[in-house]
Amino acid sequence: QVQLVESGGGSVQAGGSLKLSCEASGYVDNCVCMGWFRQAPGKEREKVASIECNGGTRVIDSVKGRFAISSDNAKKTVYLQMNNLKPDDSAVYYCAAGDRQYCYSWVFWGRGTQVTVSS
Repeated sequence: QVQLVESGGGSVQAGGSLKLSCEASGYVDNCVCMGWFRQAPGKEREKVASIECNGGTRVIDSVKGRFAISSDNAKKTVYLQMNNLKPDDSAVYYCAAGDRQYCYSWVFWGRGTQVTVSS
């Protein structure tokens, strides 16, 4: 019932920035964890960041200090600001909605947006 649509991907040079957006439609629970994942060719899907319904955020160590997750509840939109991008950040980035407030069980997924970082 919930649809997630990512946007904002593209091709940038190393050191550049991108801001991804994830817009949700349909019914969204009042309290839901949202997350960003990425998957590069030949690699497993990796959780990058999550944001809880109370606003608490987490990012993985490899992007700490460079990426930030945020949300606009009124717009039902989650963002991923990516700064100082590295070639290793190249991947398809997916938005996901968790099982209610839980950030470890993911129920809905977007189709992804490509991020390519050149050296």
